[in-house]
Amino acid sequence: MSIGSRCFSWCWCCIHGDLLRTSLKPLLSRPEHHLVWRANIITLPASGSTMSSPKDTVAFIGLGVMGYPMARNLRAGLGSDKTLLICDVNTDALERFMAEVSVLGRGPVRIAQNGFEAAKQAVRCHRPSLAAWVKRFTDKIVAKDTVITMLPNSSSVLAVYLDASTGILPAPPEPLDHNACGSKLLMECGTIESSTILTVSRSIPENRATFVDAPVSGGPMGAQSKSLTFMVGCPPPLSASVFPLVKSFLRHMGDPDGIFLCGDVGAGTAFKIINNYLSAITSLAASEALNIGVKAGLDPRLLTQVINASGGQCWVTSKSNPVPGVQDNVPSTREYEGGFRIELCAKVLRMGSKLARDVGARTVLDEPTLNAFSEAMEDERYKGKDARAVFKWLNDQ
Repeated sequence: MSIGSRCFSWCWCCIHGDLLRTSLKPLLSRPEHHLVWRANIITLPASGSTMSSPKDTVAFIGLGVMGYPMARNLRAGLGSDKTLLICDVNTDALERFMAEVSVLGRGPVRIAQNGFEAAKQAVRCHRPSLAAWVKRFTDKIVAKDTVITMLPNSSSVLAVYLDASTGILPAPPEPLDHNACGSKLLMECGTIESSTILTVSRSIPENRATFVDAPVSGGPMGAQSKSLTFMVGCPPPLSASVFPLVKSFLRHMGDPDGIFLCGDVGAGTAFKIINNYLSAITSLAASEALNIGVKAGLDPRLLTQVINASGGQCWVTSKSNPVPGVQDNVPSTREYEGGFRIELCAKVLRMGSKLARDVGARTVLDEPTLNAFSEAMEDERYKGKDARAVFKWLNDQ
């Protein structure tokens, strides 16, 4: 038996309506897709078919520059017996992802959207059977054991997790699979202010779910190559059981040897902010040093080789050299496209400065580095470029 209804907008309960609402687009007609779009008809699963159980489903929210390749690698690593739910405000990213995994045949993927609005519309249309099914579908989404988010900023995190009508945490507390209650894992992998991470963590009712922060380092190149480093903050009483579970997912998106348990919730974010603080400053320092050499007429390749064999070696000189032509497949060889945007680099440097003020740590280099980034960003030639474009900004002067 199947039930059809005129199409309407679906949104997932874990997503803020204004922030990440999308219209359901035609899904590829792979047999594992449980919702099949036919013209303007939504056909619900036939009798005898089943939704994926919570333990067999992982949700991933946020298909941006980092999230898209992370979700793709996660889908590849999960195995064909697991279903991946994806969601993003960018419908083009959703369609591209669905098409890509369909060609690669890496297992079932569905577009996850908010069932609350759909249920309300169904009730208004006086379709109780459809409304009941949508409620069941919504409850199953809420019951998913693992939700991974890769969100761009604090406002997005607060909306996705805490919005009163569409957030993850205010969602119905009694999923149909009662065995899943209290066992759900919620994981935020973006670089977010520590205060926001702690706000979300403290908002989770006891025994409802476990929230961990697991920010990443490695940038878009690391996300593409599955070589990311993860810095995890987890409640200490649960770390012995939860951290191995966290690693079982993160190893599909990064270096298995680069997944670190840093302490309590929020510690992962602090580690990440401090790392980015240092990376931002060394981006400018390395660019200045190499620009001195180029202006002096030295061979930048040889200079880089010597630096990387000496005390000046750093990640910027060895992994993402700012001088065009010195290294292959880095942003500087692509006119500084496809890397860690200078605006984001400035943002995380400010986050590091704030953390330093909060804990009473004196800093010296952050202010002049921020001033340099701010001046470079005022030039249209460097807006949106990889942060290592500060070399070009310096070299053009």
